[in-house]
Formats: sequence, structure tokens, C-alpha cells
Amino acid sequence: MRLVNIPKEKYNDYRLDVMFDCYKWDPQFLDNNTIAKYALVITEEEHKELEELTEKIDKETIEAEEFINKNLKIAKPLALPKKITNELKRMKNYDSTKHIRLMRYDFHPTKENKWAVSEVNSDVPGGFAESSLMPQVAINAIGETNFYYKNFGDILAEAISKKVIPGGKIIMVHCTCYSDDRQVMQFLGDKLKSMGFNIIYGAADHLKFENNIAYSVLDGNEGKVDGIVRFTPLEWLKDIKPKTWDGYFDTITPSCNHPVAIFAQTKRFPLIWDELEKNGIKLETWRKLLPETIEVKDAKNKEGFIFKPACGRVGEKISIKEACRDNEFEEILKDVKKHPKEYLAQKKFISKPVIDEEGNEFHVCLGSYTVDGKHGGYYARIASSPRIDSNAADIPVLIERSI
Repeated sequence: MRLVNIPKEKYNDYRLDVMFDCYKWDPQFLDNNTIAKYALVITEEEHKELEELTEKIDKETIEAEEFINKNLKIAKPLALPKKITNELKRMKNYDSTKHIRLMRYDFHPTKENKWAVSEVNSDVPGGFAESSLMPQVAINAIGETNFYYKNFGDILAEAISKKVIPGGKIIMVHCTCYSDDRQVMQFLGDKLKSMGFNIIYGAADHLKFENNIAYSVLDGNEGKVDGIVRFTPLEWLKDIKPKTWDGYFDTITPSCNHPVAIFAQTKRFPLIWDELEKNGIKLETWRKLLPETIEVKDAKNKEGFIFKPACGRVGEKISIKEACRDNEFEEILKDVKKHPKEYLAQKKFISKPVIDEEGNEFHVCLGSYTVDGKHGGYYARIASSPRIDSNAADIPVLIERSI
């Protein structure tokens, strides 16, 4: 794994191309540029290793969530919000062959020259355009012919086309007030539209459900929906409180993702591994890649553990002290003490930074997608801090052909 510079004289044009041709409408976070000046290059050997690990861990995740869905009693340690827990029984009709299952596993290189997985983005992973269009723009700027990439957008769109009737109406459900959500949906929507689908964009409350079938209530686009692509997280959906939000749990309308994703989305998922393994669910790859994860109360007087919110996203509220700003670390500890069931304790791994040509160190989060159980490409971010959060920069992932 190495960093390859986008040529300095080409970077400004590269950045504009990413913004206007790659749906990267949010190229800044506060004062930070979130479009990296590099490409992340991995070897074919690293790619094959990641591809194999990703598909193995995904198989374990899918088997686990389907078992939990049929045995909800073991889900109690997940401490899911009560309103979500109340709806889980509605998922008894879940049929994985009818829906599109999308996940992204976040890999990190460690000081021991191994891989660590920090989490699975099981519910609504992002990075669609960045993983599909940025790599080609980077290859054009670098001028290297020995690099290639997996186009995630093509893989996901193809999977959707297998589950939704040709020319069907697909609603792209997202928080319509956020441009960073819309850019994800617009990218995929444009791709699906080019394949002949009827695409509409709406919020969670723009659907109603009758006899488990989804219907649009959008002005001018009323009627039966043939597919749902949801980018609104389930716990947000709960808080938004649309009247028909519970319909998502038992709809037979093909969905990406179905709410069954909530079991692995919570970072408390490892707390039921022992029970899962007693029932024959193998979790060898998870055990190998995820650092030890325990209840907050069990971490008392133990060294080397950090706290993570169970429903956290984008690196928020993770108590890596050297990565926290101002009084953030103390505030996290206060919240952990006040709401221990909303957090977990996890053994801290030591991230191995990649170094650019000038000796600058960056930490990497290499997201590896699966679509219906098969590897689907990469979405990566880099940061000067070992915590990859909103300040991190998006970086295209390229694979270097073996000579």
C-alpha cells in the first residue's frame, strides 16, 4: 500500500473534475479540504487478500443476522432503541433473495503488518461516487497505465437490476435537506436511469405501505414503487417519526437495504458472538479482524480500551485521546458514564500510517464493499489523525497490476 501524488500542476483541475464530474458536491468540511492530493495504490496481492477476507466476513455477518432475525431473544445485548426493537417482529417475512444486501467493512493497516476491521457499515454505507468515478479521474491525472480499479457503482446497479423489474419505479430515500446525502443518491439514480429505470427522489415519509407493498405519495409520482434504495439510517428514521416508518420493516418491495441490517450496524454486535457461536454460527474471520469488544462496565481498570458509540457514524465520539479536540475527550467520558449502554469498549489497535514522498504520515480507512455477498470495490479516506472522522479526505483506491 502506498500513496501516489496527483501531480501538483494537475491537482486543481483534478479537484474540479471530482466536484463536477464525480458528484463530490461537499469538497470541504469546515476549513478542511476533503479531496486528497493522492491516490491510494494497493498491490494485486493486497487486493486479493482483502477481497477474500471481505467475502468471508460478509458470509459470517449474513448468517448471523438471519439467525438473529429468527431468534430475537438473543438480540437483547444489542441494546437497540426501544422503538426499533418493537418493530423487529415485523421482519419475519424477510427473504434475502428478494432484497439487495449492501455492506462496507472498514479495514485499517496495523503496526503488526496485519489488517484490523474497525466496524461494518451494515445499514446505509456511503461513498458511492467516490469509489466509482474518482479512480478513473485519478488514473487520467497520474497518467499511469498499470493501475485499474473495481467500479462499485456498476456492481451495485447490476445487483439492483436483478431484483427490480425492468423499467420499474425506484425511489431513492434520503434526507432531502442534505446535499451530501443527495449526491450519493443522485449518482446512483443517474446510473439506474441510464439503465431504463424510472427514478424518483424522496424522503422517508414519501412512502406509504399497503399489504406490505410500497407506494409513493410524492406529487406527480404517486403509485406503486418497484424498488427502494434507502440512505436514511434506521435510527434517524426512528427519530424523524414518519407515520408509516414501520412499513419499511416488512415490505416485500425489493429494498437496499432492508432493516435486517440493524443487527450488525450496532457496534454492540460482538457482544452476542458467544451466543451465536453456541448456535453454530461461525465467526472466525470476525474474531481474527475485530479488536476485543466488551461492555463498558467490563473495561473498568483495563488498559488499552477506547469507547465507541453503538450507533456512531463517521468516527464521531470515539475516545482516541490523541485525536480528540479541545475538551472533546472529557465530554465523551462523561457521556459514556451517563449512558453506558449506548457505548461499547474496544481494544485499541495501533494504526500503521502510510507516508508520502515528503515524509508526511497519514492514517488510512480502507472501506471494502460487498453486494449480495460478493466483493464490490473500495472507498477510502485518509487523515493525519488515527481517528478517521469528518475531517478526513476522500482518496481513490487503485490496484497495481503485477508485472
